[in-house]
Amino acid sequence: MCGIAGWIGPKLDVGEARRMIARLAHRGPDDEGDWQEGGVWLGQRRLSIVDLSPAGHQPMLSASGRYVVTFNGEIYNYPEIMAVLKGVGHSFRGHSDTEVMLAAFEEWGVEGALLRFNGMFAFAVWDRKERNLLLARDRMGEKPFYYAERDGEIAFASELSALWQLPWLDKTVDRAALAAYFRYLCVPAPATIVRGARKLRPGEMLKWKDGKSEISSYWSVRQATTNGLANPLAMSFKDAADELEELLRDAVRIRLRSDVPYGALLSGGIDSSLTVALMQQEAKQPVSTFTIGFKEKSHDESVFAREIASHIGTSHAEEILNAQDVIDLVPKIASLHDEPFADSSSIPTFLLSQFARRHVKVVLSGDGGDELFGGYPRYFWAGRIEHLRHRLTPQGAAMLGRTINSIPAALLNNADRYILGGKLGGANGLAMRAQRFGAYLMHPPTDVYDAIVSAWKRPAEILLGEFQENQMLSPQLERYADLPWAGGMMAVDQEHYLPDDILTKMDRASMAVALEARAPLLDHRLVEWAARVPLQYKLSPHGDTGKLLLREVLYRHVPQKLIDRPKMGFGMPVGSWLRKELRGWAEEMLTSSRLTNVGLNADAVIRVWQEHLARKNRLPEIWTVLMWVQWQEKWNAKL
Repeated sequence: MCGIAGWIGPKLDVGEARRMIARLAHRGPDDEGDWQEGGVWLGQRRLSIVDLSPAGHQPMLSASGRYVVTFNGEIYNYPEIMAVLKGVGHSFRGHSDTEVMLAAFEEWGVEGALLRFNGMFAFAVWDRKERNLLLARDRMGEKPFYYAERDGEIAFASELSALWQLPWLDKTVDRAALAAYFRYLCVPAPATIVRGARKLRPGEMLKWKDGKSEISSYWSVRQATTNGLANPLAMSFKDAADELEELLRDAVRIRLRSDVPYGALLSGGIDSSLTVALMQQEAKQPVSTFTIGFKEKSHDESVFAREIASHIGTSHAEEILNAQDVIDLVPKIASLHDEPFADSSSIPTFLLSQFARRHVKVVLSGDGGDELFGGYPRYFWAGRIEHLRHRLTPQGAAMLGRTINSIPAALLNNADRYILGGKLGGANGLAMRAQRFGAYLMHPPTDVYDAIVSAWKRPAEILLGEFQENQMLSPQLERYADLPWAGGMMAVDQEHYLPDDILTKMDRASMAVALEARAPLLDHRLVEWAARVPLQYKLSPHGDTGKLLLREVLYRHVPQKLIDRPKMGFGMPVGSWLRKELRGWAEEMLTSSRLTNVGLNADAVIRVWQEHLARKNRLPEIWTVLMWVQWQEKWNAKL
């Protein structure tokens, strides 16, 4: 795991280039290197995980000297690839996956080797013979990749902050990207917040030669889904669970390859608990597991994580935070991100990463289980809504939806809290779930999905000046019309929400403290297999239950009573803190002058702020504004 950067072109300034890589020191505190030849410069900051010796130093040249690579991430199946390469005559100085990667390029070519890699990666390889560059990002988008081109120059980096050093970078705000940010809490690929830079999408590679570039896809969720539909899993539920367990066990096993101490992030939920259970079976000693909790019981899962860790037999550590611990961090959280980012769960993710880093250098996480196996409420409600619409007709369903949404939120939440003990609503409250259910009934799938994933439904109401929203930055649910509604949402979330929000959050939070996070559930073999799984093996046709196959496997290792409970999610009571402890900080930024200075309609924002203070949940909208104000005032991009 590292930070990488490069600059190729006639205007190369090595001094400026080295300042680019210095911006990424937090990603790789163990080593620094750069390589230059004519107008080509590659740089790297290394977090040493596999082969800690100088033989793992980067940028690295292949044995013949033809290829030079700078590489961020891990190739988990490098021992298997190394064995094949040794069989055809290759030899190795050390045992790093980077050296194996270069030998694979020599043997099969860069593109042929790429298809053999199982890992998370962003790498750049310069072919000294052909004088061309190839950039590649991993299939699911675990590792970031930014690049910029202009007048025959190309530069790339692990973070936009490094490209900010380029004297020729156009730092004007991309207003379509800004509108997308206010919708989706993040800037979706391939855009960045500024016009002069772009992001590679997951599964993409960019070829550059003589000032011209070409982007292509070597793997995609769409293709995996198409292949899954053409070759559906034809086996019993039990046999499918057996196969899933073996796939996941191997995904965990190869992610334990490390020359430094490793552990796991344990929330107590299904995905992380299953990951830890299989880790412990593969490990020779108790696995180190880490949890943070909050004194606010509505957002605290630490007690569940503790019980699960005890049952599995891990060496468990937890840190219980009070409100002040988090509140002190909130004003600084925007600095973790090189683009505006408004998923407030980045705060606990950073705190958990910081806690784990005191003990280990590598952790496994449960990321991906929700999107692959149906963990979000919108998935397992969708089939029921489709059935209701068919029975009631669209008009009848819309009438029922309006009736549900007319019930006061306080009435629903109080009924759930005091009569049912919060069983229906969980941390989000019954009212929010009921309103979402009503919306499902009232509108077509594409409109419903867009409303669910949008913070500001109409960014035009708060953005000053002219702009045109770019539909290419929006999730394209209609592309999955060949799937049931729930299956389409899962696929489009894998394309957008997972890489642009969830994995971006994990990468920035973990790399801010030089911690490598690995996600077994995102092994591409498992993703492709999940696309073949029948929807009824993921989602219950009745009741609010998803991830049926994952649950079945987990019940083999952890008692069911420790698992079956309402989904809480990894968040904090930020909404209530903004009305109390954080109110002063927020109102300092929500003044008319500051809002106008960063290009926002102050009246519209302040109106929503007043609604939030009046107990209407407007956290998503307000948090996007607060994070944008912080980001723009730090980076001062041209509006």
